Amino acid sequence: MKAETTQLHQLFQHDVRYLIPTFQRPYVWTQRNQWDPLWEDVRGTAERYLEEQEVTGPGNDGVASDRTPAHFLGAVVIQQQQTMPYEIPRWLVIDGQQRLTTLQLLLDAAQEVTESLELSPAMWLSKLVLNDKDKLNGQQDHIFKVWPTLMDQDAFRHAMHNGLPSGEYEKSNIVKAHEFFKTQVREWLNRNSVDQERRALALLVAITQRMNLVVIHLDKDESPHIIFETLNARGTALLQADLVKNFILHEASAHGQDATALHNAYIKKLEDQWWRKEVAQGRLSRPRVDIFLNYWIVMRKMDEVPATDVFRTVREYAGGRSVVSVATDIANIADIYRSKIEENRKNSTLGRFLYRWRVMQMGVITPVLMRLLSDNLDKETEHRCLQIIESYLVRRMICKMTAKDYNNLFLSLLQQLNDRKKDEYDEVIRHFFMEQNADARLWPDDRQLEEALVNKPLFRLLTRGRLRFVLEGIEEKLRDPRTEEIWVPKNLTIEHVMPQGWRDADWPLSEDMDDPAEAEAQREQLIHTVGNLTLATKRLNSTLSNAPWNEKRGTINKYSILRLKESITSEDVWNEDAIKERSRYLAKIAAEVWPHADRI
Repeated sequence: MKAETTQLHQLFQHDVRYLIPTFQRPYVWTQRNQWDPLWEDVRGTAERYLEEQEVTGPGNDGVASDRTPAHFLGAVVIQQQQTMPYEIPRWLVIDGQQRLTTLQLLLDAAQEVTESLELSPAMWLSKLVLNDKDKLNGQQDHIFKVWPTLMDQDAFRHAMHNGLPSGEYEKSNIVKAHEFFKTQVREWLNRNSVDQERRALALLVAITQRMNLVVIHLDKDESPHIIFETLNARGTALLQADLVKNFILHEASAHGQDATALHNAYIKKLEDQWWRKEVAQGRLSRPRVDIFLNYWIVMRKMDEVPATDVFRTVREYAGGRSVVSVATDIANIADIYRSKIEENRKNSTLGRFLYRWRVMQMGVITPVLMRLLSDNLDKETEHRCLQIIESYLVRRMICKMTAKDYNNLFLSLLQQLNDRKKDEYDEVIRHFFMEQNADARLWPDDRQLEEALVNKPLFRLLTRGRLRFVLEGIEEKLRDPRTEEIWVPKNLTIEHVMPQGWRDADWPLSEDMDDPAEAEAQREQLIHTVGNLTLATKRLNSTLSNAPWNEKRGTINKYSILRLKESITSEDVWNEDAIKERSRYLAKIAAEVWPHADRI
């Protein structure tokens, strides 16, 4: 067995076939848990590379690349198979098949978009997704460098082949991933059309040179089944929290204090299974207690602390302080973390904020949140603080602005709150965000918010959860506060008014359009904007489906009790103009739900 760190392009630059064996599960990665975090890493790396180019100047692209931090994508375990000299080399993928498949989908999506825009990286990307046609020996599927398990092969073929339609496989996660990455790449490249070529080259560098994996090569005589089971067996490694606990109790004993009493009073509460349960954090999982202690020490130090340095940093922080005071503080904040942050009801002002915060996966702001909730603010100040933070985050999310600098941003905010009076917190936070002028930190105004809601295909750009809470927030704003229930149920699904499958339904294009191809492209963009979306129960959603407009309008009017329906059913005709008009209307409501600084 041999392990080595490998850049992504080194895996795919030569003719090769990575075969997913039958004992592997089908492709199951999803937008929320894997595609979104991966794309944020890629996008953030590309933007960092562009920044380094500005610093290093022309002709120093290699230096800019070296100065751009690399991202570790995990490990892949492969075993070479016997091949003849005239065959493409084959490797069996023992572990990491979800990762390899996703990376091929990302590379191919970037290739397809850059080719359509006639950008030079398309040629290099095609070499990373396709083998030499002259070496296929009549086996057309050998063109692909990764070949999935049987049930995924048809969907993969249609997703990866630019000339094949993938509509019939639209429910496949493989096709969904490919469409997701295509949309994200196109959106990012089109952000500045003047610099498209430069941005495309930055994307190429980010994906191929700054994304690293550990590749483990198995010897031919090692059993892949045994290795697979061993790799997926769970161990019981000592947690960072265990190290912190042992340190506190040791220090207490060394200073003549009752370690047992200290344990029972403060430490014991962090030892039940709720705290030790592994929970997702980005693409990885960690015990909840380790995540909490990481946030706690960041809050107290007001500085970044890597997950692997929690124990060392806590030990340094405790130097010169009473271990009893440290243990007491940890226990008190732990109570707040568990009762308010982790287990709060949704149908309250704080609960609604926490629900949206979780959906956005903004764990990076947790130290600030812990500070606000532990400082016993009056309810009005606490509400305003949360409203300001939520408005800032949601507006940037809708406008698809980068989250790459949030770590430093919210550490700076923690420092701003330090030594300030509690009744000033809301104004400190408001002015702090107002003063952010860099693109990576800008608070989008109403014009930018409307432009995003009217023109961006948010159904494809945002996760379903994020888009759902935007629609929920608008619905709640439309409801009269005198109604019995202002909170929107969280089990509703997102429904396209003009269906995604409009070509196969009774939704013809306008005959007034001079260019049918342009009309189709415009419609494909608009049907995924917020103006064409509403919320519905699963049963109503399946009833509506691809029904013609008159039938669909009647069904919505009869069975939906949402206020969102009123801006739909009032229209005699549902077309591109109606969608744009409704998008502008919903944008005005969204601007009230998440107001800018001057209206909070």
